[in-house]
Amino acid sequence: MHTRTFGRTGWKVSEIGYGMWGMAGWKGSDDSESEKSLDLAVEQGVTFFDTAWGYGEGHSERLLGNLVRRNPNKKLFTASKIPPKNFCWPAKPEYTLEESYPASHIVEYTEKTLANLGMEQIDLMQFHTWDDGWAGREEWQRAVEDLKKAGKVAAMGISMNRWEPENGIRALKTGLLDAVQVIYNIFDQAPEDVLFPYCREHGIAVIARVPFDEGTLTGNITRQTVFPKGDWRGTYFVPENLNASADRADRLRPLVPAGMTMAEMALRFILENRDVATIIPGMRKPRNVLANTATSDGHRLQADLMQTLKKHRWDRVPTAWSQ
Repeated sequence: MHTRTFGRTGWKVSEIGYGMWGMAGWKGSDDSESEKSLDLAVEQGVTFFDTAWGYGEGHSERLLGNLVRRNPNKKLFTASKIPPKNFCWPAKPEYTLEESYPASHIVEYTEKTLANLGMEQIDLMQFHTWDDGWAGREEWQRAVEDLKKAGKVAAMGISMNRWEPENGIRALKTGLLDAVQVIYNIFDQAPEDVLFPYCREHGIAVIARVPFDEGTLTGNITRQTVFPKGDWRGTYFVPENLNASADRADRLRPLVPAGMTMAEMALRFILENRDVATIIPGMRKPRNVLANTATSDGHRLQADLMQTLKKHRWDRVPTAWSQ
């Protein structure tokens, strides 16, 4: 497993991290299988784990805390997220800071996360939603400063709304945030325009989430895909999105090199970008852990393939179903 520097924190983290949403609140999630997958990830060299209170109301955080305790001699980097007070995802311009992140709520849920983890300090705490209309408000800024001074949070970040990679730049300019989490993949290349150059200049770590476009870039989703009742993806892949996504995946299939899967190609595309500190694919099963971590081998995609993949950029705007 190769490592990368996590922005100005100086942390050396695994370039393939672990997204833990699928371990709580998703149809079919199973604690025993989750723990096996997490343990295997550690064996494979994964050191960065991203969760959130919103993943099963702390359940995923508790799984992470248990993992850390099972590995007392290894440095595993813990990251979680504070839910908005109104529990509405994503943030919208009309939501006020008082409705979303008043200072008392920031502190309360940081402490809940620490209790779930069983730790006195978390490496990275993030705002799970964000709107830059809040950027200049002193309430959240003071809360962040206080949590750092108290030693409860080592670093602070924000998770950008889907398809809004520049809705957070003003917050970054406060100097109080050490990391951003943003959707970045073969389709969603917009962060390269403004966000990545800013982060590069100011030492802000980039966490790439949704590397497989919620499954499209694994190659397993087609126009005929039907999700189990209660599966979150059923609300995301409405016919409008499912059909368009499947069609774009079909256009990528001929480009996948021999001996490589589309999912591997998707991860290697992201690894080519040195602005990314770590990628956090969801890995609910051991076979996914082995496949994803194997991409951290230093091998690069051919330059001509990269240039072709760049042409598959798909600029989208938030909708009622994009969440």
